[in-house]
Amino acid sequence: MAVTRLSILTCGMFTGAALLTATPVIAKKPNVGPAIEMSDSFRAATQAADSAIKAGDVSTAQAQISGLMPVSDFEAYVAAGLRFELAVLKVDRQAQRVALNDMFKTSSVPKGDMPRLRYVAGYLSYIVGNYDDATAQLDYAKTLGYDPIDATMLRADIAIRRNRAKDARGFVQQALARQRTAGQPIPAAWYDRAISMAYQAGDWAEVGALYRERLTHYDSAGEWRSALANYLTAPGMDSQVQLDLYRLQAANGAMASERDYQAYAQLAEKTGYSAETKAIIEAGRSAGKLTPTQAVTAQLLKGATPKAAKEIAGLPAAAKKAAAAKDGSAAMAVGDTYFSLAQFPQAVEQYRLALSKGGVDAAKANARLGVALARSGDLAGAKAALGQATTGNWANVAGFWSVWVDQQSRKTAAKPVVVPSAG
Repeated sequence: MAVTRLSILTCGMFTGAALLTATPVIAKKPNVGPAIEMSDSFRAATQAADSAIKAGDVSTAQAQISGLMPVSDFEAYVAAGLRFELAVLKVDRQAQRVALNDMFKTSSVPKGDMPRLRYVAGYLSYIVGNYDDATAQLDYAKTLGYDPIDATMLRADIAIRRNRAKDARGFVQQALARQRTAGQPIPAAWYDRAISMAYQAGDWAEVGALYRERLTHYDSAGEWRSALANYLTAPGMDSQVQLDLYRLQAANGAMASERDYQAYAQLAEKTGYSAETKAIIEAGRSAGKLTPTQAVTAQLLKGATPKAAKEIAGLPAAAKKAAAAKDGSAAMAVGDTYFSLAQFPQAVEQYRLALSKGGVDAAKANARLGVALARSGDLAGAKAALGQATTGNWANVAGFWSVWVDQQSRKTAAKPVVVPSAG
């Protein structure tokens, strides 16, 4: 929440031209409010102070305001308002807070302004480190009906300053929920704060959910890389799950460094996909992120190349054996090999066979089926299959890939239809 934004909200609301040019006494109807009373000399001095403030002339404004001698409640209100505006000009938060307190001592604060002013007072008390008063002012504003989402985030900041991480996280969660309900976009910084808090709390389910939601709104290659790289550090994630997240990173064009390509290649080799290991190293070299002299990947490529040829050669026999098997485990393994070769239609066939035979991890099979369908161009089918992966870390894999599928669907829908010309 920007300090300048709060200042702008308050600037000019105390000493507008209508007040400064008002007659010394304006008759009021009973019960409407206090009479606006300013002597001619007081009004002249406030006009001079206001002009100096607008001109950015601090010394003149200070001199004029210091000489004010209010004799009525309304004059005291106007003088406090000018002190506030001068403090805004000087960027003096403590003085702003003191001026607001002086305003609250009068009975001339417009009823409609009081709720927001109490909120501003809470913000200023937070800035100067008076967290008890900040909370009290926010509570006061809320009882008066002023409780913007920014106030909830401010409460989170106060809780953080008081080392109350659990309370802070709850306030941030409330703010995000309110923003969603209001149909308003959630700032990226709010997502980042919520993700950081969930990370610190070890709530990896929420970390994944928040990253996925964030990616639906902020979906550059850099955003994908950051989200997946951070999520990959989750404890207890097996290598097959990690592999599918690296595959997603590559699908988004988010492989940005030697480390990305090396880690992906090492993981592919570890999980037994030599052809994929070879392909990712070659892609890294083509992208200029890996070089032939890079020792780790050079050694990986040397070992993977003959294994890849053997892997590909054995596929027809493995597929035939899988078709005759009693359960789907063999078909699942064949599907995974086809998947690693980017032969997605063949992988789809094997995953469907595996699911029909049973005896496999249904969440994994549906997640991989969904990805293979997506990479084959069947986005609707992909979405349906991914929606069937609802357990364990495969549900998170499916969730991240579902975001990617939705983005591809939007891109496809946005493409102009080319109508062939007649003739």
